[in-house]
Amino acid sequence: MQIHLLAVGSKMPGWVQDGYAEYARRMPPECRLNLVEVPLAKRGKTSAVEQLKQQEGEKLLAAVPKSASLWALDSQGQSWSTAQLAGQLSDWLQGGQDIALMIGGPDGLAPDCLQQASGRWSLSPLTLPHPLVRIIVAEQLYRAMSILKHHPYHK
Repeated sequence: MQIHLLAVGSKMPGWVQDGYAEYARRMPPECRLNLVEVPLAKRGKTSAVEQLKQQEGEKLLAAVPKSASLWALDSQGQSWSTAQLAGQLSDWLQGGQDIALMIGGPDGLAPDCLQQASGRWSLSPLTLPHPLVRIIVAEQLYRAMSILKHHPYHK
């Protein structure tokens, strides 16, 4: 199984790239983490936020691999403890289907992305910077995997 992390934004600062890469590298072969970056829509002084989100949403949906189960990272989604995330990861692994997790840009996800998602996962009721979310997701997936593998990282 692969987890495809579909994220709006490219050309991230080095600390974002390094943080994500560290946890992605630690994931075991049976659960690879694959980052797919889609470009941020060009913003101007008169840009309409909904139109920008729509453009980014179209690119995110086009990047979803066929047959992958789609999940949206959304502050209105389900909030899981790390143990609950480990249970969800176990279910995903047993299902054998690839997973695609969408991270929106600075304005969030387009309504089409939220509607097409099989589920929504909330990391926090706080609004988090979208570059930081990819690191948090990678770390939490690694932590959940460490629970499943009885690895001491979680302690």
